[in-house]
Amino acid sequence: MIYDTVCAISTALKQGAISIVRMSGADSFEIIREVAHLERDKIKPNTIIYGHIYDDDQMLDEVLISFFKAPKSYTGEDMVEINCHGSIYVTRTILNLLLKKGCRLAEPGEFTKRAYLNERISLSKADSINDLIKADNAISAKNALRGLNGSVERLLEPIYQEMKDVLAMIEVNIDYPEYEDERQMSNDVIKPYLRKWINQCEEMVEKAERFRIVKDGIKTVIIGKPNVGKSSLLNALIEEDKAIVTDVAGTTRDLVEGRVKLKNITLDLIDTAGIRNSADKIERIGIEKSLKALQEAELVLLVLDASNLSDEDEELLELTRNHKRLVIYNKSDLKKQDGLSISAKNNEISALVDRINEMYQDDILLADEDILNNERQIALMKSALEHLRSMYLNIDELFVDVIAVDLQEAFHDLCQINGIEYQEDLIDHMFRNFCLGK
Repeated sequence: MIYDTVCAISTALKQGAISIVRMSGADSFEIIREVAHLERDKIKPNTIIYGHIYDDDQMLDEVLISFFKAPKSYTGEDMVEINCHGSIYVTRTILNLLLKKGCRLAEPGEFTKRAYLNERISLSKADSINDLIKADNAISAKNALRGLNGSVERLLEPIYQEMKDVLAMIEVNIDYPEYEDERQMSNDVIKPYLRKWINQCEEMVEKAERFRIVKDGIKTVIIGKPNVGKSSLLNALIEEDKAIVTDVAGTTRDLVEGRVKLKNITLDLIDTAGIRNSADKIERIGIEKSLKALQEAELVLLVLDASNLSDEDEELLELTRNHKRLVIYNKSDLKKQDGLSISAKNNEISALVDRINEMYQDDILLADEDILNNERQIALMKSALEHLRSMYLNIDELFVDVIAVDLQEAFHDLCQINGIEYQEDLIDHMFRNFCLGK
């Protein structure tokens, strides 16, 4: 596959010890030979050499240059990486020089895109590269590394191969009815496969969605009546005075947000306005926002005042009854209650942190399993699942060739997870297994 030659700065564009400017494409070696004043015999695959970068006769920097020969490079093309000094000015100057010599500025993600298009990596591995770059905790990084090592391919391979076999046999039955040596794919034969695949897909989606919550950050809402210590709890968790804390009820009028890492998980915290009946127009707007945030929450921290329980607390217990929640008794320094007791004001919240990590321990352990890694993959699996369910629902009413359309769509969705050309793969499989070219 032939492309133009692209370049980009691969390190963060800020002052540092070194920066890396990367080129990929057929002209990479010629361009670096020109700007580094190199003889051709100096350019050897998989080597690093010391040199200088020149704009005509003007030296721009002292550098190390790495050469990667296609197909043994990140993109599968000829590649060059220039390790220069980490001056923003010098880095940009070298980049502009490469552009002047015929490179095109790479689009976001284009190096990884080329790696996929050149069949160096699957689409799910490309997802994992992005996940690894964005990982902000050990669990996310572990999951991304498993993806780079082919966890999604391993997960999907059994169902993918079975589905491909069944589809190929259906196609043979329909297109080559005289080919009687092959198994006839009746509805009774296909139905057990469908039930098995539906169960497998449901399990994949359920595990992936559980893990996505702990990987991406748990949407956590702090709920309670006014002056119960919600803002003090937010400040204690994020270890900074982000929310205003006073003795005046109703201080928080709008949502206050923060992000905090607690051992193995990350919480996206929202401190809400105290929920109560209020005549204050502005406070009522804040309460409405609180109720909306509650509906979207993946975890609710319901804060009660251990020293002053009331009917309002009972109403909040009922309001949050169907949510995943922790009931927290704050102000334990004033009065101790049975249950999860803390003192947010005194930063005595270790019991809460431990309890949150315990709640998600089983989900955290999913990082050691082969699972779907992100929303794109989960959405495709859900789509495949809907097609399989539709097929199962109608299998007793329609002919195999009619319901096979849903199976083809489900197979297509599975192929898209790893970026496989499903039609080409299916045709190859048919001819390989059924000798149809005789």
